[in-house]
Amino acid sequence: MASTATESLSKLDLNADFASSAPNLQHNLHLLSPQQIELAKMLLETGQTHLFEHWAEPGVEDDEKKAFFDQVARLDSSYPGGLASYIKTARELLADSKAGKNPFDGFTPSVPKGEVLTHGDDNFINFEDMGVKEARKAAFVLVAGGLGERLGYNGIKVALPAETTTGTLFLQNYIESILALQDASCRLAQDDCQTKIPFVIMTSDDTHARTIELLESNSYFGMEPTQVKLLKQEKVACLDDNDARLAVDLRNKYRIQTKPHGHGDVHALLFSSGILKVWHDAGLRWVLFFQDTNGLLFKAIPAALGVSATRQYHVNSLAVPRKAKEAIGGITKLTHADGRTMVINVEYNQLDPLLRATGNPDGDVNCETGYSPFPGNINQLILELGPYIDEITKTGGAIKEFVNPKYKDASKTSFKSSTRLECMMQDYPKTLPPSARVGFTVMDAWLAYAPVKNNPEDAAKVPKGNPYHSATSGEMAIYRANSLILRKVGVQVADPVVQVFNGQEVEVWPRITWKPKWGLTFAEIKRKVCGSSTISQRSTMVIKGRNVFLEDLSLDGALLIDAVDDAEVKVRGPVQNKGWTLENIDYKDTSVPEELRIRGFKINKIEQLEKKH
Repeated sequence: MASTATESLSKLDLNADFASSAPNLQHNLHLLSPQQIELAKMLLETGQTHLFEHWAEPGVEDDEKKAFFDQVARLDSSYPGGLASYIKTARELLADSKAGKNPFDGFTPSVPKGEVLTHGDDNFINFEDMGVKEARKAAFVLVAGGLGERLGYNGIKVALPAETTTGTLFLQNYIESILALQDASCRLAQDDCQTKIPFVIMTSDDTHARTIELLESNSYFGMEPTQVKLLKQEKVACLDDNDARLAVDLRNKYRIQTKPHGHGDVHALLFSSGILKVWHDAGLRWVLFFQDTNGLLFKAIPAALGVSATRQYHVNSLAVPRKAKEAIGGITKLTHADGRTMVINVEYNQLDPLLRATGNPDGDVNCETGYSPFPGNINQLILELGPYIDEITKTGGAIKEFVNPKYKDASKTSFKSSTRLECMMQDYPKTLPPSARVGFTVMDAWLAYAPVKNNPEDAAKVPKGNPYHSATSGEMAIYRANSLILRKVGVQVADPVVQVFNGQEVEVWPRITWKPKWGLTFAEIKRKVCGSSTISQRSTMVIKGRNVFLEDLSLDGALLIDAVDDAEVKVRGPVQNKGWTLENIDYKDTSVPEELRIRGFKINKIEQLEKKH
């Protein structure tokens, strides 16, 4: 062994002239392992000599030099094709960006084929039924690499309450919804169904440890720990200029600056982890991808999954109606002059000019429905597992990237700060063959889409009539959706009142919430409501329990029903008490917890009727 090591060292001495362009590196080569020397060669070959300009002589800061190569090795191994491929792609994309090249050059947009659903009609109910049947052949993937800083919240976003009536957290809501789907799907199966739906969470350095802690301290919210798998996303190297020179960390000359690469990494992580093959071998058919703070999402998932199964879509994007020019991407079919086609999300600031440039002088305009014919993408995808595996086996899970440098001036020669390549989960269809069946499912926004992403100050600046997408509007949207669903099954739910919290004018409906296992689908809720029930605007109703039936209930106040799964509970007659009220709070008041401050209100629990069974 010793002689081979000596031989390789003597070879190195012969080859050390590869480093002649970086004398500081050359002097330190004897400190490096053969693998590290290969990485050093790669860096020099890709024009990264500057990384070694400030290296100290041997014997000084040697540990930092080794740590530098540990970081380079990580950046190299976590990117499909390695760091050399990253730098090559970066150069090409930066050159296109400098030249102002249009990524959609040669493409003509048209409206793709998809399914537009009306909540509660027979068609919707049939799709929901089919989706529940298919759920036991599905796996769920949550991309949760982000912190809540943009919201004015210092924790991880999935640890925020989706609503404060029950305090149910986003992650808890997602897990309880998946478990409810699992149970409902197994009840429909004729065999002895023991399915455990797998759940993957993509985390980042920022969120990984806190996500594990949240799951462990809450006993995984009722899910078996073996069902949940965390995949941690690595960051990518930052770029200093149009030549894609890697940016050195300003605080440590032996470190490369890194930034997040975007949620498109989820595809490469699923591929490299081997999970997809395990799922495929277990007979699974669907993978559902979703993002971290949409409290309504699971109201839309059963029907959307039913559409995928019925229409046999390889890719199904969940969508909502969008107003023309609204700041949300539009799902668009693009046909190239050479005959290539793809169905893809086109960002709103690119869709209008693209339409104008291709024979639509008015650009993106509303049609007779009052909405743009291009449905709004909400970044929830359903992929068929077999074709998905075939595709990402070819690409290694690499997703078409983009770069968004902030230039100092019009010459586009230097950046205000370092940039990096980014990729988005929903850009997966860009590499698909034309034979791929790519469609969409449109549902009403009130049912499917209430993301929480803006802090109170930003939300208050949103133009009137546009969605706030704040913690305030996200919570109110849950009450509105539940109220509207109960109205559709015959409950007389009072109209909302308009109130202002944190400078945002919102509709306040009765605060109605239920656990997913009570009402997962429209048909299930309809089955549990009979007679004529009424709920006043100031009321709060919480249903925890599977077999709770509302019959001729007249509610004016707060009612909490907590029933064990096998108990059958009928709720009827008048219930009146002082109830729970909403109390304004100022988001600048630091004596109040952040998760309440960002909403602008807290619940004052004065009086309630509580029924436990």
